[in-house]
Amino acid sequence: MRTSPPLGLAYIAAVSEQAGHQVRVLDMAVEDRPLEAVLAEFQPDIVGITANTSQITAAWAAAETVQSIRGCPVVLGGAHPTVMPTESAEKPFVDAVVRGEGEETWSELLGRWQHLGRTDSSGEERQSATRARRSSLVEVLPGIAGLTFRTIDGQILHNPDRPLLRDLDSLPLPAYHLFRLESYTALQPTLDAPSANARSLAIMTSRGCPYRCIYCSQSIFPEKWRARSPGSVIAEWRHLVEDLGATEIGVLDDSFNIDRRRVIAICDLLIAEKLNRVPWLLINGIRANLVDAELLARMKAAGCKRVAFGVESGDQRILDSIHKKLTLAEVRAAFKAAKQAGLETIGFFMIGLPGETAETMERTIRFAIELDPVVANFSMATPFPGTELHRYVTEHGRLLMQGWDDYVFFEGKARYAMDGLAPELAEAKWHEAYRRFYLRPSRILRTLTRKSTWLNLPRTAGMATRLVLKRG
Repeated sequence: MRTSPPLGLAYIAAVSEQAGHQVRVLDMAVEDRPLEAVLAEFQPDIVGITANTSQITAAWAAAETVQSIRGCPVVLGGAHPTVMPTESAEKPFVDAVVRGEGEETWSELLGRWQHLGRTDSSGEERQSATRARRSSLVEVLPGIAGLTFRTIDGQILHNPDRPLLRDLDSLPLPAYHLFRLESYTALQPTLDAPSANARSLAIMTSRGCPYRCIYCSQSIFPEKWRARSPGSVIAEWRHLVEDLGATEIGVLDDSFNIDRRRVIAICDLLIAEKLNRVPWLLINGIRANLVDAELLARMKAAGCKRVAFGVESGDQRILDSIHKKLTLAEVRAAFKAAKQAGLETIGFFMIGLPGETAETMERTIRFAIELDPVVANFSMATPFPGTELHRYVTEHGRLLMQGWDDYVFFEGKARYAMDGLAPELAEAKWHEAYRRFYLRPSRILRTLTRKSTWLNLPRTAGMATRLVLKRG
């Protein structure tokens, strides 16, 4: 299940349409249409597939299906192919890999593909022509920055990196009209509104992060944070609310509050244009060291209902070792200010980081209980490819994953073993964290007295069952 359409894919679709191409989107996480049916119906001339690490095996299977049915070029992009482009480019059913931000690279690739010519024939004749064009595509790939591809003789070539997109305001509106919006669930089931009637849409107001946490996939990109202008953000916000009927909006920035003045300007415009009537929340969290009471109160007045903070650990030594650049005192102050502003809070915590002991993980559990957010998410430290954590674990420990499908960090299974940190201990503390946080008597009583508990009773009951059976 997804809470809203994947924003990256919506941008790629949008720049494709902007260039005059006919586009179809298949979000295989929510749609029941099989890939084969979509290929037969639309008969694409080129197919792009995006994937993170846990999705890459499924992406390869989809690429192989496309090649067997259509014989057209298949291009992969996303976080995992960016870090490990050779792995995908070596597949015989993958023609190219887009590394990093994809909009400009994909647009240039489409333009060169289009110049190779096309056929208006149908059936086997069109498919034969498509296969012929695919074989000639390799001739135009060398000049496209940000691309990795396989030559005719099987050599893997990596074109120079493409600079990050500087002007985010130049991007078209995400092509949400190509998605089945009714297929997505609510972003904020704990709020006092029935999630069944919610239309959740996401917005990106900035890209990048200047921080270099060792576990984060953002660390694979250059240390450059770029932001859209407040006017551009509000124009899209108005489109989501007035044209697409959004009833809740999720801000997907990795670092929304880097520029305090920009956040205040966005909030002031939301209030002025009465767009604050639609609740919004910060999906990936904001920096706890960059908030204050005034900023959070302004966000609340602008319609923000929930803020998330990446806490990770309740032990200062562990925080320092993962380059979080955050203190426990700053975290406490941020949660206190958020609650005083009337905002719901989420805390992201991590179990099993390098250097952890039973005592440090115990401090994290106690810290989560002390902060007492509405939602506490405990993830298992997972060394994703390309991160400093992955390099450290491969040098000093042992990976326990059997394949890319295992790179899912919200499951209670240890992903690596190191001296001094037995995987069984990390798993036990993960289970304990959920049990101790959610099964406190005060917590249960508060949940039972919340209006949203009864408005979303099936979901609440399901979550409670999973908590007792899987995490007890």
